[in-house]
Amino acid sequence: MRKKTKITIDPKYILAVLLIFCIAVGIISYRFADKMAPVRSAAGTVITPMQKGINSLGRRLAEQIDYITTMRRTVDENKKLKKQLAELSAENKLLQQDKYELENFRKLFDLDQQYAGYPKVAARVISSDPDNWYNTFIIDKGTDDGLKKNMNVMAGEGLVGIITEVNKSYAKVRSIIDDDSNVYGTVLKNSENCVVTGNLNLMNKGVIEVTGINGDVKIEDGAEVVTSQISDKYLPGILIGYVRDLKKDSSNITQGGYLSPVVDFSSLDMVFVITEVKESAELEEMLK
Repeated sequence: MRKKTKITIDPKYILAVLLIFCIAVGIISYRFADKMAPVRSAAGTVITPMQKGINSLGRRLAEQIDYITTMRRTVDENKKLKKQLAELSAENKLLQQDKYELENFRKLFDLDQQYAGYPKVAARVISSDPDNWYNTFIIDKGTDDGLKKNMNVMAGEGLVGIITEVNKSYAKVRSIIDDDSNVYGTVLKNSENCVVTGNLNLMNKGVIEVTGINGDVKIEDGAEVVTSQISDKYLPGILIGYVRDLKKDSSNITQGGYLSPVVDFSSLDMVFVITEVKESAELEEMLK
């Protein structure tokens, strides 16, 4: 079989031919302008709509590209703003936490000054019963920090409760609002003894019980009640709260009513433990 001869043309010849053709078309168009008018008109009739369509398509394409570019830029800016907002929110929370901590330290400082005669150690509440009130809770100090059972606990403006259990690194506190709590108190203005009894049901109204006050003594609402000298476990002179709505009981010998604690038992974070145990309480523990 005979092999087919493959014809190849040098690209420069093709380019030269196209150049000559273009020049020839230009010359003819110029030389025979009047005769070429119908051709140009026919070409314009075909090309002009195509050109308009191409221009319209180009504009739409450009608008879409601008829209996509703008959207991408907006999304990127939105991501940056969200990141900045999250950082600012985190910083704000830290500032609020610092402010809260500062307020707690200020309150503890004031409390320390108010009861300067008692040696104290600060502790943080790390756990509590799963209810609305801090009737019992755990603090982060124990025997390694010098704590003992029956040590009194304070916060806010006065008495919180007493340590009932103690371990090396933590201790359990029962507050005065607990149903099992009874504290001997004294009405400061009249020096009348009373008993402050915890009542979690009443705490929903912001009060607990006070009983055993002499029925013949007139005591105004808002009178201060502090821990009594006759208390076997509580050190004397610690503010407990304010009495209100006192009424004589059925015997007409004593009167009782309600006491508003000076401590906010719905929120406890830091407390003071008085590192001193009343002698009667210490003796009671030794005799057990």
